[in-house]
Amino acid sequence: MAGAEGATHPNGNANGAVVEEKLDELRRQLGKADGDPLRIVGVGAGAWGSVFCALLQDAYGHLRDKAQVRIWRRPGRAVDRATAGHLFDVINAREDVLRRLIRRCAYLKYVEARLGDRTLYADEILRDGFCLNMIDTPLCPLKVVTNLQEAVWDADIVVNGLPSTDTREVFGEIGRYWKERITAPIIISLAKGIEASLDPMPRIITPTQMISNATGVPLENILYLGGPNIASEIYNKEYANARICGADKWRKPLAKFLRQPHFIVWDNSDLITHEVMGGLKNVYAIGAGLVAALTNESATSKSVYFALCTSEMIYITHLLEEEPEKLAGPLLADTYVTLLKGRNAWYGQKLAKGELTLEMGDSIKGKGTIQGVSAVDAFYELLSQDSLSVMHPEGNRSVAPVEMCPILKALHRILIKRDRPADSILQAIRDETMYDPRERIEMAQGHSLYRPSLLGQPKGDVKA
Repeated sequence: MAGAEGATHPNGNANGAVVEEKLDELRRQLGKADGDPLRIVGVGAGAWGSVFCALLQDAYGHLRDKAQVRIWRRPGRAVDRATAGHLFDVINAREDVLRRLIRRCAYLKYVEARLGDRTLYADEILRDGFCLNMIDTPLCPLKVVTNLQEAVWDADIVVNGLPSTDTREVFGEIGRYWKERITAPIIISLAKGIEASLDPMPRIITPTQMISNATGVPLENILYLGGPNIASEIYNKEYANARICGADKWRKPLAKFLRQPHFIVWDNSDLITHEVMGGLKNVYAIGAGLVAALTNESATSKSVYFALCTSEMIYITHLLEEEPEKLAGPLLADTYVTLLKGRNAWYGQKLAKGELTLEMGDSIKGKGTIQGVSAVDAFYELLSQDSLSVMHPEGNRSVAPVEMCPILKALHRILIKRDRPADSILQAIRDETMYDPRERIEMAQGHSLYRPSLLGQPKGDVKA
């Protein structure tokens, strides 16, 4: 792959006529003049945000007169000595990385950091191709900007790599810089998380909506990209797919622009619901991690949990979507990969083992923000509202939807109320009065559960 220096990635990536044609096509659609490069800016440098920008740098960075890729991250985040030592080992295990750093006269500072003679900073190592949340996977060198206004003021495409919990604040600041813009940029959001709003009615607010509200950029220019993937594996060219969701105007051109031989990008018009599903799977991934650790990786217990949690997710999708069946594949695929190797399942395991505590917060060194924690709170708060009531199958009585989601209730008590220990998740899945998962799915399919107000829409609106 071609890095910031025009170097070639050891896995190889032909930057030929096809790549340049894709870039030229998108430039034409954006009305870019000759000599004016397409400016792509990543905002936030977590694992997926950094990998996404590195993929674009590898694909298009050698075409310097036509494309410019850069990434913003906050300055001043120090790399502790233990991490610096591990980073030094990673560098020396990869001859290509070692040679590149020596050639850039950058190797000595990693030697000094390992010895404790100097402090490295996250933005500094990112310029050399190392993401603080993904030390074991060297990237190509990236153009890093620590001044947010400088990074975004003239951007054509902005990639939101921030956690959902930071999106509103940072894009509120960006919105002030864009007040004088004549044309709106395109924004691709990678964030998987939601907020709850109860006024004037209970509804979900997604990162794309936060961005539109904060910046004034119309929703047709804001897209969501998600899929069943792990950032480090994508950069190492494991075959993966993703889906870019949004309005017709940009999703197909961007799907074509982002597609690579090992990273297939499909497109879909259903922006908000796919975005919400990206947050929902993080909720249940934390529970999966708890169960795995508490049962010593019992395959039987994990399968019981999977059956129960997927039935709850299916139930919730029937509340959110008039035709929920079309979401089953993407939701289950994303859930599966997150349970296998995602940070939310990892977090659940560490909590259950006592290696992490809730008092440490949901931003974990070396992993970034655990977005499932805030998503548990948001989904619980929304589904607890009596105004969204559903019929309980027993007693012909009306209840809040959360009463049909015992795992979500248990996770809320463990993670948010903190009045139950981690092992109470096992009580939730072993309750002899719990419904067969099949019955919950049948309830969802047999009743009119759809509550379009949850996504802030009247019935029949198109979510694109």
